[in-house]
Amino acid sequence: MPKRGKKYTESRKKLNSQTRYDFVEAVKITLDSSYTKFDETVDVAVRLGVDPRRADQMIRGTVVLPNGLGKDVKVLVFAKGEKEKEALDAGADFAGHEDLIQKVKDGWFGFDKAVATPDVMGDVGKIGRLLGPRGLMPNAKTGTVTFDVAKAVQELKAGKIDFKVEKAGIVHVPTGKVSFGVDKIIENVSAFIEKIVRMKPAASKGTYLKSISISTTMGPGIKIDPAFARDLSK
Repeated sequence: MPKRGKKYTESRKKLNSQTRYDFVEAVKITLDSSYTKFDETVDVAVRLGVDPRRADQMIRGTVVLPNGLGKDVKVLVFAKGEKEKEALDAGADFAGHEDLIQKVKDGWFGFDKAVATPDVMGDVGKIGRLLGPRGLMPNAKTGTVTFDVAKAVQELKAGKIDFKVEKAGIVHVPTGKVSFGVDKIIENVSAFIEKIVRMKPAASKGTYLKSISISTTMGPGIKIDPAFARDLSK
């Protein structure tokens, strides 16, 4: 078991690991327990009552966080002709076709998200083995393979995140920065939880929201009462 630092240990002592806090209280405690000198990310992890091995219980989607992520998201768009210009006009940091594909082949990954128009996906697929492991491969299911590149760029810049349930049934996402304050984090987490609740598959039986926890980058996880979160999302 890894050895924890003194500040982490002190922060942990203030919490009851068996307690499930109501949503607002959990957010307040999370932000108050931040002790680092940098602006930590606030993460949320949800354990779902689904079996990701079954196609009819796979949870995968996107949500635009009302207050963004608190960082400048660099967006690259693989496109050509008018769509390249459209992407740049919409705020894309990089846009192009063969030139950008070659840069990636040469080892360049100076971007956070990638979008592609359907007509160039054949070429983009050739660098899929480079983009895929880094979570940068455009995907129609997350809205990043589209001819509406302006909308895709604007949503990513505004704080659109994509999520996918892991093998253990857990969905983990960033929801902003500690500096956002309580109200903005509540709004972001609420948007995410609401989306998760609406995505409950018909094949999922029993308890759907099994557990929810919130934490900062370096801080301890704080359990949220799932029932309260469900009521809030309604």
